[in-house]
Amino acid sequence: MSATAVRAQVPVEQLEVGAYTIPTDAPEADGTLAWDATTIVVVHVRAGGESGLGYTYADVSTAKLIASKLGGVVHGHDAMAPQAAWAAMVQQTRNLGRPGITSMAIAAVDLAIWDLKARLLGLPLCGLLGMARDRVPVYGSGGFTAYSPQRLAAQLAGWVQDGIPRVKMKVGSVPDEDPERVRLAREAIGPEARLFVDANGAYSRKQALDLAGRFAEDARVSWFEEPVSSDDLEGLRLLRDRAPAAMEIAAGEYGYDAVYFRRMLEAGAVDVLQADVTRCAGITDLLRVGALCRARGVPLSLHCGPSIHLHPAMALENFVHLEYFHDHVRIEHMLFDGVADPVDGALIPDLERPGNGLELRRGEAERYAA
Repeated sequence: MSATAVRAQVPVEQLEVGAYTIPTDAPEADGTLAWDATTIVVVHVRAGGESGLGYTYADVSTAKLIASKLGGVVHGHDAMAPQAAWAAMVQQTRNLGRPGITSMAIAAVDLAIWDLKARLLGLPLCGLLGMARDRVPVYGSGGFTAYSPQRLAAQLAGWVQDGIPRVKMKVGSVPDEDPERVRLAREAIGPEARLFVDANGAYSRKQALDLAGRFAEDARVSWFEEPVSSDDLEGLRLLRDRAPAAMEIAAGEYGYDAVYFRRMLEAGAVDVLQADVTRCAGITDLLRVGALCRARGVPLSLHCGPSIHLHPAMALENFVHLEYFHDHVRIEHMLFDGVADPVDGALIPDLERPGNGLELRRGEAERYAA
């Protein structure tokens, strides 16, 4: 082939979107919110005889935005050039407001186009992105504040018994009760497993400082997520500077663009940055977040949605672990074929399956159509 030859484009022919609302298996709550159902928005993008799949956990209005706006934006774009389609979506949604629903809508479509490209090439998605590792460590996550002490203990201990050496629980609904709940969790999981807590921004700065010391001393908590609001960069930096040395301060799951993460890193607000590919506008921007962490030497942890994060996590150099979130694990096993289960505390992608390896069980999904 000559140096001037041009690769044939594979134009996007069709975009399909569906929203499915699945009730929780028990009431769920964290430090600042309670819910009894979760909605997943699933996108299929077709081109060249293949179909790529992406999704986000978001309100049904996200699906409406994808159908009314983004489908037309990406139609005809080259499926082999996901970044170009991403840039077009960002440009055409300028006046809608980038954070929130817009970024989650872009994320679902971007994930589907990256998956489509990998399937067109006959590659696993992690093979297309480039593999920095062969497995993805996870931590069990749940321990909702709505749980009884018995359910809390059983869930956390169950993950440890299944070989996951890191578990996370929610705190913040009733701060005065949190030290006792955290001590109960430590007793349930034994002395060796790591214990994480997540306040979802429920505490004031002084509350968080006080509880950081108590959690560390009484239960050897080694990870304190969103002890104060993630918008309070000064407060996060205060906690990072004054919390016990063995306790990591983490935040970032509500980041919707690379600039948000850059500001958090510039403020020195966290020991570990978090990101969610279904919120931060997809793989295209997640790779940029990974580069920011690499440049600053900050570890990167990925938030929720383990099945959609598995392949991107394989490509991130500063990645440390992925949240194995109870609610999303349950939904992904219900709705998709090709979901990986943890082995010795890690997820391992099936490299024989092209793309992200997931296939929607349409019959099952339609039972929950929103």
